[in-house]
Amino acid sequence: MVYSTATVPVNPAGETTLTREQVWKGLELKARDARLFLPPGLCTRCDVVEESATHFVREATIAGAELREIITLEPQGKITFLQATGPREGAIINELFEDDAGELQLKFYCYIGLRGKEPNGPEEQAEQTQFDSEEKGYKSALLSTLKRTRELLAAGRL
Repeated sequence: MVYSTATVPVNPAGETTLTREQVWKGLELKARDARLFLPPGLCTRCDVVEESATHFVREATIAGAELREIITLEPQGKITFLQATGPREGAIINELFEDDAGELQLKFYCYIGLRGKEPNGPEEQAEQTQFDSEEKGYKSALLSTLKRTRELLAAGRL
C-alpha cells in the first residue's frame, strides 16, 4: 500500500490571501473538472456522471488512465476521492484546516494500492516515490492548486 501526505500553508508571505471559502470553491471546482487545474493535456476528459446529496461520481481520463471516482464533500473542510475504477484503489483526501497558530493549511493524504500489482512491489514503491517527490509529488500539486485558485480568483472566475 502507498501512504503519502503533504501539507502547505494556504497564505504564505507574498501571495494573495485566500479565504477558506475561496480555497474551498477552488477545490470543489477541481473535483468537478480537473482539466482546469492539471497541466495541459494531462486530463483529457472529466465529467460528472452522477450526483446526489452526499456525493458525486466523475469519470475522467488522466495521464491516459480511465478513472471512475466517487467524490464526497464535507463543505469547507474535506474532499475525499474514492477510486472506484482505474489503476489505483483506495482514497485520496484534500483537507482544509487551521494550524495551532490559526493559519489556514491545505493537506493531502492518501492510502492506495495498485490494482493487479503485487502489494509493496516495485510498482507500488515507484508510486510511493513519485507521491513523495518534491517536484512531482502531491506537495507540488497542492501548491499548483493554490496558484490556479489565485489565477481564477484574479480573473473573476471563482
